[in-house]
Amino acid sequence: MQTVDHVHLSEDEKELIILDQTQLPNRRIYLRLRSREELFRAIKELQVRGAPAIGIFAGFAMYVLAQQYSREEFLSRFREDAAYLNSSRPTAVNLSWALRRMTRTAEESGGDLHALRAECQTILDEDIAMCTAISEHGLSLLKEGDGVLTHCNAGPIATSRYGTAIGPILMAQERGIRLRAFCDETRPLLQGARLTSWELQNAGVDTTLICDNMAATVMSQGKIQFCFVGCDRVAANGDTANKIGTYGVAILAKHFGIPFYVLGPSSTIDMACATGKDIPVELREADEIRSKWYREPMAPEGVKCYNPSFDVTDHSLISGIITEKGICRPPYTESLKALFE
Repeated sequence: MQTVDHVHLSEDEKELIILDQTQLPNRRIYLRLRSREELFRAIKELQVRGAPAIGIFAGFAMYVLAQQYSREEFLSRFREDAAYLNSSRPTAVNLSWALRRMTRTAEESGGDLHALRAECQTILDEDIAMCTAISEHGLSLLKEGDGVLTHCNAGPIATSRYGTAIGPILMAQERGIRLRAFCDETRPLLQGARLTSWELQNAGVDTTLICDNMAATVMSQGKIQFCFVGCDRVAANGDTANKIGTYGVAILAKHFGIPFYVLGPSSTIDMACATGKDIPVELREADEIRSKWYREPMAPEGVKCYNPSFDVTDHSLISGIITEKGICRPPYTESLKALFE
């Protein structure tokens, strides 16, 4: 399967090069980032997005920044910049997870750049292996002709290699198993329309784009056999934060008796977070609703907007949580805990 090299180091390893996801699908533009402000902005403005991809990005970002420190200030600046990057987006746990890994490596190695370079590469290699395993487990549920509904984007550009939520679909296509994908457009930033449908169509998958408010109709027509979504954080009880609108999809799936699965690496599971009520949810700018993507605003000037980036799906609506280690089933307080024993 052809993949997009969306996060990688420059030849001299002084810069981090990323595919600007805000420009897709119309333009494929790569950004070269070096300063802490540029790296922060790339996460904050969704130029790089998807929980696993943010983790990969964070690892390489800290390596790029570490090369700019003097020996005397190394650890203090490293910790300061890691905290700064961590403040860019509060919900996706992979960001803090990767930054903690890099900080621990810096501390244990005494600021050795070779150790930091190896650690960020390990984060990427682990993610490739995890995405492959997740895709295998997800594919085990599917059969020829099944219709799979997706929400937001959890493909290769949001992760690595196959991706998570759409990984089983891409792996099926690679193996000659024909599935039908239905992509929610995912308002207000249209990740499903701009990114998921782009990735799936490029891979040759039978892909149908639908507006978010069409999901119930498509389900009622018997076109959907499974819902596969990604995750930005999973609480210890199985409550799951994902892109806004996921919760509604889960409720609809429950009504129509359609299995609803969450796919993500075990690094996305936050055992220190007891329930979904403990997951911080990022609020974003009102203009993403009022005017983004439009030649002129499509809402009255000054109207109040509520724009949470994520919602939390209750564990009771989730059929299974698919990680690289297998498929976890209810009760999640037991099956998720067992992953780390």
